[in-house]
Amino acid sequence: MVGITGPESGLDRAVGRERAEGGAGALREFLDSLDAAGRRECALALHLRVCRRTDEDLAGPALAALARQDLGWSAAEAELLLGRLLGRAAQVAPHELERSFLALVPVALAAAERSGGYDRPRIRVLRAAAERLRVFRNDRFAALRDRMDALLVSPVRVEPGLLPAHLLDGNDDFGPAMRAAHGPLLTGPGVVEFLGHCAEVGKGRATRSWRRRAAELLAGAGAGPEAVRLLLEGVVAQSEHRVADPNPWGTAVPTLASEGNTTLLRGVLWASLDLPARWVVPLVGAVALHAGTGLGGSGGVCRSQSLATAAVAVLGECGDGRGEEAAQWLGRLPGKVRNRTVARGITKALEAVAARSGVTPSMLRERGVATLGLDGRGIREVRLGAFTAELAVREPGAALLSFLDPEGRPLRSAPKEVRETRAGELAELRAELKRLKGLLASERARLEEQLTAGTTWPVDDWHRYCVDHPVTGAVARVLLWEVTEDGGARWTAGIPERTGGGWALAGADGTACPVGPGARLRLWHPVRAGGDEVAEWRAALPGGDGSRPFQQVFREVFAPSPEEAADGVSGRFAGRVLRYGRARALMTERGWSGNHLGYFRDGWSARMTRELPVPGEVPVAGATRWRAGLPVELVDEGPDADVTPRLCVTGPVRFDRGTGPAGARTAWTEAAVADVPPLLLSEALRDVALFVGVAEEEG
Repeated sequence: MVGITGPESGLDRAVGRERAEGGAGALREFLDSLDAAGRRECALALHLRVCRRTDEDLAGPALAALARQDLGWSAAEAELLLGRLLGRAAQVAPHELERSFLALVPVALAAAERSGGYDRPRIRVLRAAAERLRVFRNDRFAALRDRMDALLVSPVRVEPGLLPAHLLDGNDDFGPAMRAAHGPLLTGPGVVEFLGHCAEVGKGRATRSWRRRAAELLAGAGAGPEAVRLLLEGVVAQSEHRVADPNPWGTAVPTLASEGNTTLLRGVLWASLDLPARWVVPLVGAVALHAGTGLGGSGGVCRSQSLATAAVAVLGECGDGRGEEAAQWLGRLPGKVRNRTVARGITKALEAVAARSGVTPSMLRERGVATLGLDGRGIREVRLGAFTAELAVREPGAALLSFLDPEGRPLRSAPKEVRETRAGELAELRAELKRLKGLLASERARLEEQLTAGTTWPVDDWHRYCVDHPVTGAVARVLLWEVTEDGGARWTAGIPERTGGGWALAGADGTACPVGPGARLRLWHPVRAGGDEVAEWRAALPGGDGSRPFQQVFREVFAPSPEEAADGVSGRFAGRVLRYGRARALMTERGWSGNHLGYFRDGWSARMTRELPVPGEVPVAGATRWRAGLPVELVDEGPDADVTPRLCVTGPVRFDRGTGPAGARTAWTEAAVADVPPLLLSEALRDVALFVGVAEEEG
């Protein structure tokens, strides 16, 4: 073997002669004199010289010639060459890699092709760079791109008992943790082939052919379903952290898994859809919630947008008996997920599930509300030795955990005996109390959304999912409803009260209107009521809406003024100076989204928008959509330009009419104020009035 690393090596002498003789062919003559192993050693050395920008003018052409030869590359050497280009041990800076791409990449690709072992994530990153360089430079990069495409679709080489390096790679904390915890299971018969297929799912939604193949591989892998469950549980337990992705052009924002492992997990999520196990929907929902939550538990930069989007899309594909459970999880997400891309996916997924069920999204979400074991009274009793714990819901939607002594007398707190001997059960009950409080908060928000949309319920569904439901009923029974039995020609308002034969609505004057078997019901809104009716109800409720889950009878109502009707926009709240941080928080809370203001953010102006609930009582597949938009401009950056701006000024509120599916594919056109349904117009302006009323700068 010819030595190549010392100053007196044959390679050094050949390079020196080549340079001294002005390109007389000494280097080529030297390389031709070597066997395949010697030329391979020289290729490794020349490749390192180009990485370090040493003798690049001579080493580059020699490398190009060697890259075309069969040098007997090993998988370890292919890994070494690719590792010099990307990753923790890279020997070349990103901008230098692009400059020397044609010199450095071909020999690394040749080693990958000849050995059959290579790091797919690195190939994927190089492929994207080749495509970008092809566009901006010339088509010499196209051939490299095509070779990398072939590598990326080639079958994963499987060795018994071994997990390939690119599956659950070591660029993050997740991959090594899964390998350490479940190594024997992950390398079991058929599991590696299945995981290799998951890693090739691609960037978009899984295709039908991909899912068919995944189902075949999963059926042939005895431990495949268990591997799916363990990997999804693992990512739910994974905290955000900085990963060492090989992509040098990527950001260093903390996330849950490396790019390669994220792709694999996306495939696992899609494959789980075809498993009949009961844990699938809850676990996919948990992934969506964990990945979609903002870094540190809040904010619009979620832990993993890719995983959250995939999990939401999988929930949207749930059908048959899984639809209601999927809708329940989708309904839980908006309270925690602030990322706009994921939020659009949630809306689209929920509408897809609802369309298959033949109901509106709000109705479907109500069908999936858990009871948490509460009985018809809204109480769940748990024996703790001689004592009894009661988990209960009380109107207008308060969750309580109380304790009774052996004689049934109420206690002020958990007795000492229970705290000492039943600590585990007590902790579980307190966790259930926390969950119940969250569920009640979701139901309050959901019913207010139905108020805005004017959702109409068939009487049987109203009984089952609203007033008779152990959780939702505590909120619904204190609200004002209206009922019709003639197809909507005449509506009668009242507060639900139980009668011997079912339910009736008690009017403001004390009369009761029975809710018959053919009735339909909706929440009462002052926009639809006449002035006399509104005054009558307000007089009947002198305490206001303080005992209700949200404002209803005393709810502010907005109608377009003559000037607004003529202009087509609402300018009543334009020109108001708001404290930006407070206003932004309120907007986010009420479902408005848009770019952040500020020098180090998205600019000096933004349009905050809210897509309003789709009105009507049918599935929304073909319904007209409405969107409100409020422009804001930065007027005071505050003392430090790199923190949240201090003040912004509002512009006129405009409305858009949309057609098509939810999300990015909705086609929006500007609409006049007079064309917006009165209920939606009033609710949108009510939001803006709230922003102004709470956040306006004094003076």
